[in-house]
Amino acid sequence: MTSFVRHVTVDCADAYRLGSFWAGVLDIPLTDEDKPGDPEALIQATGFGLLFIQVPEAKQIKNRLHLDLQPADRTRDEEVERVLALGATLVEDHRRPDGRGWVTLADIEGNEFCVERSAGERSGD
Repeated sequence: MTSFVRHVTVDCADAYRLGSFWAGVLDIPLTDEDKPGDPEALIQATGFGLLFIQVPEAKQIKNRLHLDLQPADRTRDEEVERVLALGATLVEDHRRPDGRGWVTLADIEGNEFCVERSAGERSGD
């Protein structure tokens, strides 16, 4: 039998706070065991988990791995505005005049991620 990815683990300064941010972005709650001040927090969906682990070191450089989000029920631009309202910051805007492209954002601890076009927006290509 081969292995599978159980979690993507993110080192962070405040596991509960960063986990709560991503729970809002993904609309998936933290597990019932997670409480403020805990050294870890988990978002678990079917076949996918994000595990946030508190570490003493601050983020130093650009991520070597990042998440690409595809909105399920809104446009890319609507999702960018929603996630910015949750506390993300704009890193770089790669949107093109023809509607293609993506937006690079950073979460509340500076971890980069991208928001791509929705499936509906891609079907017009």
